[in-house]
Amino acid sequence: MPESLAKSTPLRAGVILFPGFQALDVFGPLDCLNVLSRNHDMTLAIISSTLEPVSTESPGFPNAISQSVVPTHTFATAPALDLLLVPGGLGTRSTNPVIEEAISFIRDVYPQLSHLITVCTGSGLAARAGVLDGKRATSNKLVWAEITAMSTSVDWVPHARWVVDGNVWTSSGVSAGIDVTLAWIEKTFGSEEASRIANRIEYIRHEDPSDDPFAKMYGL
Repeated sequence: MPESLAKSTPLRAGVILFPGFQALDVFGPLDCLNVLSRNHDMTLAIISSTLEPVSTESPGFPNAISQSVVPTHTFATAPALDLLLVPGGLGTRSTNPVIEEAISFIRDVYPQLSHLITVCTGSGLAARAGVLDGKRATSNKLVWAEITAMSTSVDWVPHARWVVDGNVWTSSGVSAGIDVTLAWIEKTFGSEEASRIANRIEYIRHEDPSDDPFAKMYGL
């Protein structure tokens, strides 16, 4: 996003929800944006197929605890956005209609975005939408083979905490969403603002995007 836009107009952010999204994929980045919004004019749209609560309940783990989040908009009523956040989670590998709607939404809205950030297996949804074609990108290392098989048109980078290619920011698994969001904030609003937010949430940042211990852990 151009620096002038960051300073002169409200930042219109949105996040996609679908059944089985990973909680920290959403709330790690959103907490960074929550703190950012104390100093910068922002709006947030929480977007899904309906306005019914969306659960983190993971397919295949019926006894696991879960939480639900209430969307503010549907895919059909979502406002114009500058920034879209696409989380991951076990739900990304589902074939339910909500996932198909999410993929279509990413494909349709991407040309109007200033920036797209994906967390974990959310890059798989972006890849299926075609918006990563010809771009460098990364994803969760535990399920690397499964996610990268979703598109052979992406230049998948195995050793990366996050990857930036143009206006697309993709990150590794779960907690890496905080690092990529802080890196995006640093690029957009400056290093002092990124450091202020990291300190406020008492988070020790990974500042080297190529430092990825989980790639080695999973034999990549």
